[in-house]
Amino acid sequence: MKQLAISLVLGLAVAASASAADKVKVGFISTLSGPNASVGTDIRDGFNLAVKLAGGKLGGLPAEVIVADDQLNPDTAKQHADRMLKRDRVDFVTGVVFSNVVLAVAPHVLESKTFFIGPNAGPAQYTGAQCNPFFFVSSWPSEAYSEAAGQYMTSKGIKNAIFLAPNYVGGQDAATGFKRYYKGKLVEEMYTKLGQLDYAAELSQIRAAKPQALYVFLPGGMGINFIKQFVASGMSRDIQLIVPLWGSDQDIIRAVGDPMLGLFSVGHWSIDFDNPANKKFVAEFEKEYKRLPTGYAASGYDTAMLLDSAIRKVKGKIENKDALRAAIRAADFKSVRGDFKFGRNQFPVQNYYLQLVGKGPDGRIVHKTMGTVLTNRGDAYVQNCKMQ
Repeated sequence: MKQLAISLVLGLAVAASASAADKVKVGFISTLSGPNASVGTDIRDGFNLAVKLAGGKLGGLPAEVIVADDQLNPDTAKQHADRMLKRDRVDFVTGVVFSNVVLAVAPHVLESKTFFIGPNAGPAQYTGAQCNPFFFVSSWPSEAYSEAAGQYMTSKGIKNAIFLAPNYVGGQDAATGFKRYYKGKLVEEMYTKLGQLDYAAELSQIRAAKPQALYVFLPGGMGINFIKQFVASGMSRDIQLIVPLWGSDQDIIRAVGDPMLGLFSVGHWSIDFDNPANKKFVAEFEKEYKRLPTGYAASGYDTAMLLDSAIRKVKGKIENKDALRAAIRAADFKSVRGDFKFGRNQFPVQNYYLQLVGKGPDGRIVHKTMGTVLTNRGDAYVQNCKMQ
């Protein structure tokens, strides 16, 4: 009887283990409606493309991706996260675009000891003392693009500039990063309402200030509208406009067209990166969606590839959280951006590049990589993270 009891216990344990690893569930919460829907849509499409190319699996396990629209509303996002954690029992939460939504959703996810993987916003709060074993960012720290912009403008000897961003966590992080590296005179630090689409008042202020350059941190539809209005104002002839990668990416190129030519941007990825993973991604994305990918799509794709590599590394035993965390940290996959690694705080350490919007060999408007602005850059707060 004792032997039978032991056998039954072992049998139940094996069955439970097999059941826990028969599929992987991903809760994908993103901004999929409103003026900034293109951002979440591209991240979702990049993520789903990677899953499709892997036969509907992540790390060899059938993948169920549960998608929800946060509508750029932190409370809505929290409701989705609560449902996914309690009812759907997801193994990962990802997809979140904006920092204010990350800060609303992440605490609940982390408390449940579920992995949160940021495919876009990487709020500075989680880079330092608040770093968490269950919090990863697969894209970039929220200050990094702006640091690169500040470094580029300093290296070009730009003596005075204006900074413009929405007044929310991401915009404030951008200002901190920009001011860390820009050594010229900051004529004005301008903040707009998150989601604002009319910039007549701001453009009037910029015209009056006459800066040499303008750094603008406006994601999604905000950036599309600003660039259209900036070019229409005629100021683009006299003021150098510099934006993050996504401020001049394919979604904006499609909306604005030829006036984008000659615009400079900074980013950690570009459509022209000459590595096998990126070439495959760009070709497969265009084949699947009939459009060129953006940096958002590249981040979504890399996020799925990161999960795929980690789940494969633990041989599908995703219930072993310590082993799974170590496997995610290893980042053992071929990224479309080329080489990168995670720092101690589980944020990327990678290069940031200068890009120019120009015409490719086929005549289409695309980014051209001009050089490296920052090399192996992590973030300014990693020393405050006590994780090992």
